[in-house]
Amino acid sequence: MRDFVETEVDGEQLFRRYVAKRITKRTKNFRQIFRQAEIEKYRFLHDKLVVMLNSESTYSETVWQAEILQIILLLNPKYIKALREAPVRDYRNTTRKIDLLLIDASGNIDIVEIKQPFGKCIITNSQYRDNYIPLRELSGTVMQIEKYVFYLNKWGQEGEERLTQKYKADLPNNFSIKITNPGGIVIMGRDNNLTQAQRQDFGVVKRKYKNIIDIITYDDLLRRLDIIVHQLKADS
Repeated sequence: MRDFVETEVDGEQLFRRYVAKRITKRTKNFRQIFRQAEIEKYRFLHDKLVVMLNSESTYSETVWQAEILQIILLLNPKYIKALREAPVRDYRNTTRKIDLLLIDASGNIDIVEIKQPFGKCIITNSQYRDNYIPLRELSGTVMQIEKYVFYLNKWGQEGEERLTQKYKADLPNNFSIKITNPGGIVIMGRDNNLTQAQRQDFGVVKRKYKNIIDIITYDDLLRRLDIIVHQLKADS
């Protein structure tokens, strides 16, 4: 009636208040049921990552990637599947392979690159024109993801159909893979030994690419896990 008759009384608001008084159901804190299990899960992931970082040299690259991938999937439950060596067509119509492709519950895909945190691989120790700049390992990885994102977007609907058909047996029935502005995740390096100036310049690098790529160090992962556990405990 409000769309056709001018009135100073908000009848809808009055009605909602009346209904709210009549309804006896109240909010239940069902998160509490799962909170302790969540605390244990994230605490385990934190401790597992610490052990891995303390014995990095005992892992092959393949095993390292597989275990870090499990941590990423448990930290990001929106992803339901990780595909290894997924194909993509470049601008020369040549088929290339993406190391790891993540699929979320809506069918959207993202690219992830996992590197072992050897030595210095994210930012220089010396300055160039008063700036600490990305090292070759980081800039090369970022460039690779940017090219894969470009190839995927260019592949478009044809790529969606090919990927859906290729991985049909690994996905739910009638599930379709979608190429909708894929993003990238880079996991590499340590930042615990960086100076304050290096951290600030590294932050600038991360913000530069954040619309496409999330650059995460292994110390970032540890901090995120610490914060999650702390907040879960605080809310209990």
